[in-house]
Amino acid sequence: MRLDVSYDGTDFSGWARQPDRRTVQGLLEDALAKQPPGASVPASVVVAGRTDAGVHATGQVVHVDVVPLSVPRGRMPVDEHGIPDLERMCRRWNRFLPGDVRVLRARIAPPGFDARFSAVRRHYSYRVSDAPWGVDPLLRRDVLGWARPLAVEAMNEASARLLGLKDFAAFCKQREGSTTIRELQRFTWHRLSEHVVEARVSADAFCHSMVRSLVGAVLLVGDGRQPVGWPAEVLRSGIRDGAVAPAHGLTLTAVDYPADEELAQRAEQTRAVRQSPS
Repeated sequence: MRLDVSYDGTDFSGWARQPDRRTVQGLLEDALAKQPPGASVPASVVVAGRTDAGVHATGQVVHVDVVPLSVPRGRMPVDEHGIPDLERMCRRWNRFLPGDVRVLRARIAPPGFDARFSAVRRHYSYRVSDAPWGVDPLLRRDVLGWARPLAVEAMNEASARLLGLKDFAAFCKQREGSTTIRELQRFTWHRLSEHVVEARVSADAFCHSMVRSLVGAVLLVGDGRQPVGWPAEVLRSGIRDGAVAPAHGLTLTAVDYPADEELAQRAEQTRAVRQSPS
């Protein structure tokens, strides 16, 4: 079963369940356990993309494997799969969940669907205020305050030089046994209002802290402290730089999947370790 989830990451220690920590996964699994969507719920749900502490989501996707219930139709509405009415189930899960996390939708996933490995791309946004007085108080939880004026044209030029299938080791916190080869498909900047600038970043996948590292590097171009070509030079060096933007400006906005008949093949391809494009 596929669940679409939204959350304000401010008061969470990230997505992944941790002992004695408030996490999105922990609360979601607790809600599923209190109101099971089937005869059993596994120990863990599978997420499209783990988010760090403070990162938000409006389009997170998870899947959970369930055994269909045998429920008398007079006691609870069920569909042809023996699953209870999913709209009603969403309302029940949301009653168990706090206000900073919501299950937006639940549906029976097509065969071969894997929230993580079937995805073809993820989309993030990052918002920054370059107002001299900081951030609008109503936006402070998901907009970064940047005390210097930002040149959007220069930021777009710098970002465009990072696009493509590359080794992003310089912009990732590396994990043992994992690859840093990613295809950055979109990295653009737009001024939403007089003082708010938004980055829109899309890739087939992201390694740990990649979006915040990319944003942090390009912000230094935008305020004039680094030349336009500097982020691309950092990328080529393969040496991780310390310019990492804070978590609270980042939001996972959407996850894309292929056609139903291609889901299993996509998952198999994604599990294969990619090699560096030399």
